[in-house]
Amino acid sequence: MDIQSIKNRFGIIGNSPALNHALSTAVQVANTDLTVLIVGESGVGKEVFSNIIHSLSPRKHNAFIAVNCGAIPEGTIDSELFGHEKGSFTGAVDSRKGYFETVNGGTIFLDEIGEMPLGTQARLLRVLETGEFIRVGSSKVQKTDVRVIAATNRDLLEYTQQGKFREDLYYRLSTVPIRVPALRDRKEDIPLLFRKFASDFSERYRTQTVQLDGNALQLLVNYPWNGNVRELKNIAEQVSVLSTEKQLNAEAFSRFLPQKDTRAVSLLPAVSAMANGGGTNSFTGTERDILYKLFFDLKKDMNEMKQMLLEVAHGQPYSAQASLPENLLPAYNPQPEHLAMPAAGYGGNNTPIYIPNDTRVDHHEDVEESLMLADREKEFIVKALKKHKGRRRDAANELGISERTLYRKIKEYDIKE
Repeated sequence: MDIQSIKNRFGIIGNSPALNHALSTAVQVANTDLTVLIVGESGVGKEVFSNIIHSLSPRKHNAFIAVNCGAIPEGTIDSELFGHEKGSFTGAVDSRKGYFETVNGGTIFLDEIGEMPLGTQARLLRVLETGEFIRVGSSKVQKTDVRVIAATNRDLLEYTQQGKFREDLYYRLSTVPIRVPALRDRKEDIPLLFRKFASDFSERYRTQTVQLDGNALQLLVNYPWNGNVRELKNIAEQVSVLSTEKQLNAEAFSRFLPQKDTRAVSLLPAVSAMANGGGTNSFTGTERDILYKLFFDLKKDMNEMKQMLLEVAHGQPYSAQASLPENLLPAYNPQPEHLAMPAAGYGGNNTPIYIPNDTRVDHHEDVEESLMLADREKEFIVKALKKHKGRRRDAANELGISERTLYRKIKEYDIKE
């Protein structure tokens, strides 16, 4: 089957060399039983490639199941994949078959394989090498014949160096690697995709198809599309539904593109470096966004407080009661001798503080801002759990992280629910 037929069958739009190469590799490997590792950013369509491989393989008439390893809590993923025996853990009221047992003869697609716990990775390696597995709580070895296709948006080789992923499993999974290009790496396909999505949505919502002029098209092509095809599809749907005009120029189209706010990143270089691997802590993109916003607000508050103190020191009248919350006032009463600030000015009354005009400040020291990432992250998790009355799935959705990540953070911070 040629590449164009594959594109037509699975609804793939684009003609870039990188995309064609990835499709060609998928077609070639489909007829074998080799393990495949699909690598690409979130939103590029990795699951479509797993469907292509399964549909063109000798296993196409058998079961196919997609498992998101990042969405399954660490404490239950072994049970989900390999099954468990009755009474093997709290809540195991019956024996249960795992995916490797129920999909025997078929294909398992393990998405976000980089989020799989190390213990589960060891079990998976045994399945790949010997076809054997053991249910949780059992000592009986069972056999299975399952083809594994894995996918990740992480750099697994870097993960192996950090001890987060087994090196032997990495090389076992990447027998045939397929790299799906990011949308910004195949810019020639962006106008084709947008027209296809806009046409589909106009048909669905029975509206006129949205079209872009030259400048808007240029804006479309040059936009970074960090969310890749998924983000482009969402934008096309927004434009199709919300735009009152069906012929958009660059100004009109730009209103539908997210405005990236980089202020927090520029103000927090240390946090940015740590989030990108320069420190010991590791956060997802959504967690970083939350922390950046929090720390930007804290930075702003600290700067305002320091500015207030400097104004007072330079002889400008200032009402402490009107500007600072009462519970914060005692913390900002340094009273250096040369300022001679009366303590009453920071009490519970409305007495303004005046500094004589001839008072001069020879020097001042910047307040060191200690922003504890772990404390703030723990605070967010506790608030989310309290808000949703202990429901972890709802709390994870509120925080914008996976349920498994939330489970791990709860254990890490020893949070009592």
